[in-house]
Amino acid sequence: MIEDKAKLLRSLAIDRSASKPPPPARGRRWLPIVIGLVACVAAAFGALAWSEFRHQDRPVEAASPQPAQQQAQAPQPLPVATPRGESGNLSASGYVVARRKATVAAEITGKVVEVFVDEGMTVTQGQVVAKLDSVLAEKDFELAQSRVEAAEAAIGMITEDLQDATRILSRLQTLQQKSFATEADLTKAQARVGVLTAQLRQYRSQLETAKIDAKRSAATLDKHQIRAPFGGVVVDRSAQPGEMISPMSVGGFTRTGICTIVDMDSIEIEVDVNEAFIGRVVAGGPVNAVLDAYPDLTIPASVIAIVPTANREKATVRVRIRLEKKDPRVLPDMAVKVTFLRDTKAGAAAAQTTAAN
Repeated sequence: MIEDKAKLLRSLAIDRSASKPPPPARGRRWLPIVIGLVACVAAAFGALAWSEFRHQDRPVEAASPQPAQQQAQAPQPLPVATPRGESGNLSASGYVVARRKATVAAEITGKVVEVFVDEGMTVTQGQVVAKLDSVLAEKDFELAQSRVEAAEAAIGMITEDLQDATRILSRLQTLQQKSFATEADLTKAQARVGVLTAQLRQYRSQLETAKIDAKRSAATLDKHQIRAPFGGVVVDRSAQPGEMISPMSVGGFTRTGICTIVDMDSIEIEVDVNEAFIGRVVAGGPVNAVLDAYPDLTIPASVIAIVPTANREKATVRVRIRLEKKDPRVLPDMAVKVTFLRDTKAGAAAAQTTAAN
């Protein structure tokens, strides 16, 4: 009975092993992916090999012989730039300077009454550029002149008295020889002539002193008119009417200059040349100057002198250059570049001197 129930239960059980499909192999799932990766790598290597092959073919094609006409028409190679300092012309940079440049100031302290110049004006030597208050100076000059006139009048009076005393003395000397005049009268007349002669010398000295004082007063009065020391162009006006001016600075309430004048005829160029190449610069040698403001303007110039000293910090030597052609566009403090041209005559002379030594 029990066995029959067990068989019945086994007959009712579902057999799952028969309906479940067999599990797929793990390796087969990654097979398509691996194949795709291999194909991509192969394509990349193929493209790289083709690119290298094309690059290797280009030199072979360029190296192939060309016709004679094509070779003749081929562009010529550009010349290689020569380093400066080894060959070619020597170049340097510098500035335009004026050898005559002055700030015009007064020799005395005073108040500015008028200023007759402005920036850009051309002045001549001795022209009055400003005027100071001269009321007291004029009074002093008038006083000195009156002293001169007084001394001259006193000399005239003493001269007349001396002439009269001299005549009296001469008459007494004649009378004394004839015994008509006493010795006392003669001595008194001689004494008067001596006193008047001394007074005349005194007044003449006073006249000279008065004249010197008058000249001094006139010079002081003239210093109230400030004049240009030389001809040139006014580049700066620093004083205005009503300001105090003095030859020396006194705090911040007085000025020391009226204007600044530049002599345009004294303009030249100063450049600093490396001391390693200073031997290539010769006094009188030709130079081409080009201003930074006018790069298309080439001005002929020549070397004036080589300043006989070197700058220890910059290892340079200053060279002065003269402008052979005056140009109104050349202004002081402009930047300029110069090129020292080779002078065959100077070079031959230097070679002969070296050979002779």
